Amino acid sequence: MMRTFRKDFLWGGAVAANQLEGAWNVDGKGPSVSDMCTNGSHTTPKRLTTTIEEGTLYPSHEAIDFYHHYEEDIALFAEMGFKVFRTSINWTRIFPTGMESEPNEAGLAFYDKVFDCCKKHGIEPLVTISHYELPYALVEKYNGWEGRELIEYFMNYCKAIFARYEGKVKYWLTFNEINAGTMPFGAVLSTGTVKGYSGPVTEVPDKPQERYQALHHQFVASALAVKYAHDNYPEYKMGNMICFVTSYPATCNPIDIVENQAHMREVNWYCSDVMVRGEYPAYAQSIWDKHGVTIKMEDGDAEILKNGTVDFYTFSYYMSNVISANPDANNGAGNLIAGGRNPYLEASDWGWQIDPMGLRYSLNEIYDRYQIPLMVVENGLGARDEIEADGSINDDYRIDYLRKHISEMKMAVNDGVDLMGYTPWGCIDLVSASTGEMAKRYGFIYVEKYDDGTGTLARRKKKSFDWYKQVIATNGEDL
Repeated sequence: MMRTFRKDFLWGGAVAANQLEGAWNVDGKGPSVSDMCTNGSHTTPKRLTTTIEEGTLYPSHEAIDFYHHYEEDIALFAEMGFKVFRTSINWTRIFPTGMESEPNEAGLAFYDKVFDCCKKHGIEPLVTISHYELPYALVEKYNGWEGRELIEYFMNYCKAIFARYEGKVKYWLTFNEINAGTMPFGAVLSTGTVKGYSGPVTEVPDKPQERYQALHHQFVASALAVKYAHDNYPEYKMGNMICFVTSYPATCNPIDIVENQAHMREVNWYCSDVMVRGEYPAYAQSIWDKHGVTIKMEDGDAEILKNGTVDFYTFSYYMSNVISANPDANNGAGNLIAGGRNPYLEASDWGWQIDPMGLRYSLNEIYDRYQIPLMVVENGLGARDEIEADGSINDDYRIDYLRKHISEMKMAVNDGVDLMGYTPWGCIDLVSASTGEMAKRYGFIYVEKYDDGTGTLARRKKKSFDWYKQVIATNGEDL
């Protein structure tokens, strides 16, 4: 008999505050790193600027204006049957520079309204504490997470929101895609180690020492937050969040297999081993040696890491990669990180290779390694959607993508994986984090906002809206 999704499976969707809220300087909010990023496209990278340039479009400044549309949007999520809504708190709404001693009441009150609205509709919030929303003032003063001072500021932030949202939020994730700090491009938003830099985000000079030191400080901060929550709010469930990009050796040549093993360790396992097992893995030193990195650790850090392990493991999954020992073969343009093309897979319009079976493989690999509950908190297809003459949006390609991935999740559950939920990314159209554009749409709900900054912000249901509603209603049986 096939095992299927558990009865309390958390179906829902995922967003990030900086990609949909807008209202970037409203009610006392300060600028985050994302607010300093211009728009871009598939062919032109977005830029990071040190000041706001007059006449330049910064998509996070308005985004889809969830700040003023949250009731309408959450009602649409409820109509689909969401059990959970993954969103984030924008740090700079609560502490505008990150360094204030007291939180901003207007920011706290906004999320009260959001979470109360979720609860009214029977939706459980899943909150990411830091989702690429680092206060820009902390970049200017400390070079982001390279400065150990950020640990204390982060804890002040965590204590404020843990206390404020007791009884409203049960599930928390400390850092979004924390392992992006192992990737030069990802470090721009994840660690904020870009002090003084202005230019295309794809050309930020790579400084591994800064990246890996910043990651250590994030590990300590995450562990302290988890321990504090466990000690003071035993009902809270604390998770990590990993950008999981599974990879395969390019050939059966052992040199490619070993190269892929090293790649998987650095990109996927390094961060989660620390957060789930509570200590650096044995191979960490080889990674540091490879990059010429020396991690400065203080007395007590090892104990902090050991005492602050997460309760559940969450991850994003969009694609897989192919890794070769020949560096010239690892140039698969379009994929998130270096890797070659897989001839057995199709790719999205943005070049991301589509691999549903890789999700089943990844779920099994992660669960075998850690044996704690898992949740897929990002998955989806970024595509160009067109409004038909009759107003409909027939995104069958999105339905096909999600159907195949959910089918493979079901197979993983049958394999024995303890899977607790699924929140496809961008359940409503929002600004793309990778390219800074609206044209790359993920949602079940179309938002009339375009890359020239125009648009009525009207919401429209896509064909996938009713399809996903049926998936949820049948607990994944009717795909």
